[in-house]
Amino acid sequence: MLLSVAATGMMLMAGQGEVVDSGVPVVPAAAVAPAPAETPQPIPTDQGQPGQAPAPGSPYPPPVVLPTLSPIADQPKEEAPVDPNAIVVTGDTGLRKRDPLAEINEQSFEAVQAVDKALIEPVAKAYNKGLPRPVRKGLRNFFSNLGEPVVFAAYMLQFKPGKAFETAGRFAINTTLGFVGLFDVAKRKPFNLPFRPNGLANTLGYYGVGPGPYMYLPLVGPTTLRDIIGDTVDKMILPFAVGKPFTQPTVVIPMAVLDQLGERAAFDERIQSIRSDDNPYGSYRDLYLNQRKAEIEALHGRYTPGVTPVYGPGLRVPGKDKPGTDAPIAPEAAAPVAAEPAPAPAPAPKPLMVQPLPADPR
Repeated sequence: MLLSVAATGMMLMAGQGEVVDSGVPVVPAAAVAPAPAETPQPIPTDQGQPGQAPAPGSPYPPPVVLPTLSPIADQPKEEAPVDPNAIVVTGDTGLRKRDPLAEINEQSFEAVQAVDKALIEPVAKAYNKGLPRPVRKGLRNFFSNLGEPVVFAAYMLQFKPGKAFETAGRFAINTTLGFVGLFDVAKRKPFNLPFRPNGLANTLGYYGVGPGPYMYLPLVGPTTLRDIIGDTVDKMILPFAVGKPFTQPTVVIPMAVLDQLGERAAFDERIQSIRSDDNPYGSYRDLYLNQRKAEIEALHGRYTPGVTPVYGPGLRVPGKDKPGTDAPIAPEAAAPVAAEPAPAPAPAPKPLMVQPLPADPR
């Protein structure tokens, strides 16, 4: 067909006007358009199934046969090389938010434990064996009584004047009848004024300030950003309000050593128990954070089952304590109503450190 069209064009260009023997008239060259590319036509249904060759004599061209490809899912996948320096974030994101300095904290924790085992633990054991229990308990009562003005100020900041004046009464009774706080007379009948721990850190938490990142610091132990700020201010109140002798290093340093040593000695057994855990660092962290949360919740009248705040003179002293004896009382738990569950009776120890947390309330 193409050859006949081309021949016809050549004949016209040569000026010949004959007519082809077949009787087909000559078409002018200008009217001849290039033949369009042939496109494959679909095979009618009566010519066979798709993909099959047409029957002999069919006017339709044979179908185009394409190579069969395997599904993409069947193709082997090439794994991307792993960069050894890449930082892969896994695990509990909530835990990472609470403890973003975990690597540094664990190193500090290990260093503190090494010093504690070599130095503080033997001294704490000698303290328990060398001093009679009434003397050790009297010292703890004395240091706790010094923190009552801080508790009073914290309750006033929280607009709880009733608890504030009860704290002031407790401080006056123990300072006078209790021989400068050596005996906790106020908690007994007829006064019935139990210790309620409180402080600036609790006040910040009461108004919704979050704890911030968890930290384990030498000479301080487990704490958070909120607690380290609150505790620092609490410790500054007594020296600024009273002055001497609480500003003299010869008085302050021995008092701090005795206070911290009493805390460490009181919870030696529990400390040893937690050290035997698979993850002692995590146990101390969770214990601290859970107890601090329970203390803040107690200020709102909400009590956490199984968690008892330990700060203040829940004054556990090794020797003759019975389960529930001298257990710390939550800030609002002096006389709980019937609808409110009482705090768990068994106190938990303060977290471990070279010098355990001060007895000052939070």
